[in-house]
This record gives sequence, C-alpha cells and structure tokens, in this order.
Amino acid sequence: MNWTVRLTVNGEPRTLALDDPRVTLLDLLRERLHLTGTKKGCDRGQCGACTVLVDGRRINSCLTLAVSLDGAAITTIEGLAQGDQLHPVQAAFIDHDALQCGFCTPGQIMSAVGLINEGQAGDDPDRVREGMSGNLCRCSAYVGIVEAVLDAQATLADKTERAA
Repeated sequence: MNWTVRLTVNGEPRTLALDDPRVTLLDLLRERLHLTGTKKGCDRGQCGACTVLVDGRRINSCLTLAVSLDGAAITTIEGLAQGDQLHPVQAAFIDHDALQCGFCTPGQIMSAVGLINEGQAGDDPDRVREGMSGNLCRCSAYVGIVEAVLDAQATLADKTERAA
C-alpha cells in the first residue's frame, strides 16, 4: 500500500509516494529528496539539529511523520538563501562566528529564523536563549548564536521599517 503526500519543499511542489506511513519528515528530506542540510542528531527531538520550518513554524523533523504534513510548505536550510544572497540569519551567523563544527548550525539557523518569524526574538539575550533552548551546540558557540540572532532580528526589523 502507498500513501501520497503533497508538499511544497523550498518553494517547489512535490508529490511523493510513501510505502510506509512511519517515514519521518527528516528521513524523507535526507534520504528521498537528498536535502542533507537537515541533520539527524539524537533522533528523539532533544537536540534540534533536525529543525525545519513547516508553514513558517519550527518543528523537529525527526518527530514528525511525513504523511501528517500533506499540503504543508516545508523550508529547509537549502531554501533560505536567494541565489548567492544569504538570508540575514545565515549572514549574521558568519559575522558573529556562531558556528564551529557546523553540525548543529542548520538547525540553529532554522530555529532562529522561526523564532524571529514568530515574533519571539525581541532584543533581549535571555529571551533569545530561552527561545533557542531546544537547539544544542556541542561546541558551545552559544554566545555567538545569541549575538547572531539579535543582529539578524535588528536587520530584519530595519528592513521591515524601511519597506513600510
């Protein structure tokens, strides 16, 4: 038996046949769509390495069944940049040296984008730390990550003000 799931992944409509309803979004992205930027860390929803956006909201893709997302819009780390133009959060991570080994970085960036999009980042480092607490960094780049989120939040707020 096959299950059909229709998703928009990084702006591209996709119709996928699944032979097992237990396929997670993480496995679908990595193994079937070859979008390997989303990392498999703990596979238990505890580390945040697999964070992607579903309809603009942060989720742990390792805990989400792909069949439950029929009709959803998925954004992965591969879908953030516009050609050679990095997303402001990606640029801020580079500017603030918010990465070391890079394994957690895609999930951290996706969580930061979601945090900002949800209006939860603000300008308070403690608020950002709390909002990003579901994403672990084994290299301890937390100071740079918080600085990057605050910088990106300010950049995006400034762009929104200028556009209004």
